Amino acid sequence: MNQSKNYGKTKLACYLGFVTQAIVANFPPLLFMAFHREYDIPIASLALIPAVFYIVQLVTDFLCAKFKNIDYRKSIIVSAVTSSVGLVGLAFVPELFADPLVGILICVCVYAVGSGLIEVLCSPIIEACPFPNKEGMMSLLHSFYCWGAVGVILGSTLFFMLFGLDNWRLLACLWALIPLYNIINFATCPIEPIVEGSEGMSISRLIGMRTFWPFLLLMVAAGASESTMAQWTSAFAEASLGVDKTIGDLVGPCGFAFCMGLGRLWYAKKGQYFDLAGYMKGAGLLSFAAYLIAALSPIPFASLVGCMISGLAVGIMWPGSISLTSARIPGGGTALFALLALAGDMGGTLGPSLVGLCAKVSENDIQSGILAASIFPVMLVVCLFGIQRSRAKAGDDSARP
Repeated sequence: MNQSKNYGKTKLACYLGFVTQAIVANFPPLLFMAFHREYDIPIASLALIPAVFYIVQLVTDFLCAKFKNIDYRKSIIVSAVTSSVGLVGLAFVPELFADPLVGILICVCVYAVGSGLIEVLCSPIIEACPFPNKEGMMSLLHSFYCWGAVGVILGSTLFFMLFGLDNWRLLACLWALIPLYNIINFATCPIEPIVEGSEGMSISRLIGMRTFWPFLLLMVAAGASESTMAQWTSAFAEASLGVDKTIGDLVGPCGFAFCMGLGRLWYAKKGQYFDLAGYMKGAGLLSFAAYLIAALSPIPFASLVGCMISGLAVGIMWPGSISLTSARIPGGGTALFALLALAGDMGGTLGPSLVGLCAKVSENDIQSGILAASIFPVMLVVCLFGIQRSRAKAGDDSARP
């Protein structure tokens, strides 16, 4: 690879890609009450918005895994276009339908495709660049999702305070400017092939490798450990801890995302001094302890601290799992990163669903659901021990079916 190329522009494009993903994942839920009031959509029906978003993202992950010869530049540009179009569409498309929810869900499908492509492609794009400290760079890349989440929550809250929730359409168009601008970055930055002189492995070959399955389970555990606390912290703080909703939102999802970003940023700066697998095991144990504090502490403040500590701990899990897998299976190609994204999203669906199920059978006790979800960081630690044992037994770093 040509070291004279401006890979700094590639970093910027991918950073903004993850900021875009944070926008499309976190901004529409802030509009639920606006949708309810303006379009008379039942609150229960609004649950379709995140459900459709994650389903379409999962389908996108799977399709990326199916097609090995993806043109990275064209596909990542499509991610920026669809993200921008979907956000702008929210402001106009719902009113074109007798049932505005149909229009909203169409826009959700459009920007969910963009989110899925970002999730699959940005990591291998960075991985293929000639950067030192790849693990730290991957952690730094994924920290921008956290900063994007914090920015969109705080920025949107400030906008609504100044201009009112009724002007949400204008804000949707303003947020769409970020992926729109990023089209230029992706069109002009250097993008290297993730697998030199090869098309990469197929899904069937990867699935046929016994060494691949522990990494897949590792990714499920990482996604569940992160997403469970991220999606339930606000409701947990308000319903189980009796915290005011505004404080709950700021200390909950926003505080969790901020701490997760700090964890990823710290590892990006200091990670070269640590063994990644060992560091992740420590993070898994810390996350387990944080889950127990959040679920079992009788003191609301201590439970909130547990949520924040969980954010610090889970920060390394997703990017660290990607780095460990790509180092162990260097010829995986696009299918490898797509399957890892698919597994992470599956975990991100499974974890919060488990909390909801446990809360339902325990008379809306969210703490019991948080306690049940503590199994996921334990699962991550067990997978890491299994991976290290398998690697020691193999005696080398090769990946063989």
